[in-house]
This record gives sequence, structure tokens and C-alpha cells, in this order.
Amino acid sequence: MIDKESLQKIAHLARLEMPETAEKEMMDSLNSVLTWMEELNEINTDDVKPLTHMSLEINALREDKVIPNISREQGLKNAPKQDGEYFRVPKVME
Repeated sequence: MIDKESLQKIAHLARLEMPETAEKEMMDSLNSVLTWMEELNEINTDDVKPLTHMSLEINALREDKVIPNISREQGLKNAPKQDGEYFRVPKVME
């Protein structure tokens, strides 16, 4: 159970300012979480394998292979502004 002293210590360690008007609500909320955690501890997990990932999906990676690139001219062809070699964009940093 979280009491007022424990709540103040937790708030101090977390560098939180806890107004007195919010202490009751915060204690109720933390006690609710702790009660829920106690319920979870009652579940038998002896035959459950530990997870290394939250889903069973495996990354589908493609083979890394060289493919033909487009030419510079093709890449710059539809650019709103370009100088023949690079895209021209507005300056964003001073």
C-alpha cells in the first residue's frame, strides 16, 4: 500500500511537484496499479516460455543486390528548381 509518506518520497525521487490536492487521487491510482500487479503475480506461468519479442512476426528482409540507378538528368528532370547538378531548396538554417 502506498501511503502519503511513500508518495512524497516517490515524487521527490522523480523530481515531481505534487500538490496536496492531487495526493489522494495519486495514492488511489498507485494502489490500484499495485493491486493489479498482485493479481498478475497469482497467475501460474510455469509452462510459459519467456518472450524476446512481443509478436511472432519475423523481419522479411530482401536480398541486398545492386540494381540500375536512374541518371542525374532523369532525377532532376521534374525538380521545381535545380542547377543541373543538385536540387535547389530554400535555405532552412542560418
